[in-house]
Amino acid sequence: MSDCIFCKIISGDIPSNKVYEDDHVLAFHDIQPKAETHILVIPKMHVVNLMSVTDEQWPLVTHVLQSIHKIAQQEQLEGYRVITNNGEKGGQEVFHMHWHILAGSNLPGF
Repeated sequence: MSDCIFCKIISGDIPSNKVYEDDHVLAFHDIQPKAETHILVIPKMHVVNLMSVTDEQWPLVTHVLQSIHKIAQQEQLEGYRVITNNGEKGGQEVFHMHWHILAGSNLPGF
């Protein structure tokens, strides 16, 4: 999608501080971190959010979640929070499905 900031990051049109990449997933540091560690994990395929995932795309979601596990190990995170926002009313600002990995000593409890 030509106007999607994450698609532009995937294509290399916008630089990012990558921490992980494979054929289907890209992960990079958030430029406005909300925690000591704040990594965004995105599928390379443009999917709007979890609410729009088709039956054929669920294996991609599984792969993204497996990648989050690998990234947490790679970054030696002792504990972390994973968040995805869905839809405008769910707090989604960039309409390309993505997960936030948040870690560090300043995470508030729920």
